[in-house]
Amino acid sequence: MAQTMTKEQKERLWNSNYTKAWVSNFMIFFSFMLLTPLLPLYMSEAFHADKDLIGMVLSGYTLTALIVRPFSGYFVDSFPRKAVLLVSYFFFMTLFAGYLVAGTVLLFAIVRTLHGFPFGAVTVANSTVAIDVLHPTRRAEGIGYYGLSNNIATAIGPTVALAIYQAWESYDLLFVLAFLCAMSGMIISSTLKLPKKEIVANKQKLSLDRFLLLKGWSLGIAMCCYSFSYGVLATYIAIYGKEELGITGGTGLFFMILSIGLICSRLIGSRSLRRGKVVENASFGVSVSVFGYLLFAAVHNLWGYYGAALIIGLGNGHMFPAFQTMFINLASHEQRGTANSTLLVSWDIGIGLGILVGGALAEYWGYHSAFWGAWAVNLFGVIFFLSFARRMFLKNRLR
Repeated sequence: MAQTMTKEQKERLWNSNYTKAWVSNFMIFFSFMLLTPLLPLYMSEAFHADKDLIGMVLSGYTLTALIVRPFSGYFVDSFPRKAVLLVSYFFFMTLFAGYLVAGTVLLFAIVRTLHGFPFGAVTVANSTVAIDVLHPTRRAEGIGYYGLSNNIATAIGPTVALAIYQAWESYDLLFVLAFLCAMSGMIISSTLKLPKKEIVANKQKLSLDRFLLLKGWSLGIAMCCYSFSYGVLATYIAIYGKEELGITGGTGLFFMILSIGLICSRLIGSRSLRRGKVVENASFGVSVSVFGYLLFAAVHNLWGYYGAALIIGLGNGHMFPAFQTMFINLASHEQRGTANSTLLVSWDIGIGLGILVGGALAEYWGYHSAFWGAWAVNLFGVIFFLSFARRMFLKNRLR
């Protein structure tokens, strides 16, 4: 009986460390999402920036996150993970204060760009920690539930931000609140008790696979396509809704509906992930999402606006945890950090390109062309995954 209880306790999904990692991740994305949807409006109102400039400035953080994430995977695999997590979390928290003193476009661009370094590092470190504290039999399921922290933060963050802005019309208040939320997450992370791990020191020389999971290149290309589409929508949806649909408070509701779809599909998908249906989840998710982007591009009214949010959420909720599980299943145990960083690098590349290309298309040809471009790139990603990338995964997976 005692042995049975010990085994059940060991295999429990919501153990204390996993719960802390989950809450810590929620705080990362909640603090970030308090600002992200309103920053285009902030730049427009505070600095009178045009769409092209907004796109260039806001894409800065994705560039620095992209640069740091391969190194983050290396450090997470090569040094004590808790130390890496806390250091990156500290700088992530501190840079929120930088927005308060950035009084010019140049200073704002510098702060936003620098913020990508700790954001990229802390997301890699925290997700790797969460995987470490999960029992192997619950890992795929746990990855699915872990993503709920992002989704709930994405649903609540913009809604809270818009409510605060409409009540007090103060961006500074949002910057302070984001700082305090990040501080709370860092304090929670400091209480984690992680299992001892062997530090990677057995490779004869530094090689590219210490920084990127080379076997996951085809999955990475597909992920870039999906995040490109999301980058276009997430960045320009507030201005598009205000200027073309006449809805000033619709951004928060859009993200809430999107997150409801994400949460529902993750809850359903986590069960099938536990049964090993990883490729099936990914295939279903990407196939659903592409119809959401098509609806958003083709139907320019509230039905298209909010209906697309639900469909994209339902698709991405199946797709993202399945892709993360596939990356982990391609990697050896000592490459978990590298696998996570490769997934997030792929996501960052797509987001950055989506912001830049979407901004240029919106500036010169209008929002509709940007959203059609987002759908076309997403469709290419779906075709590429179904025809090639999933076969490469099945051929090379370790688990």
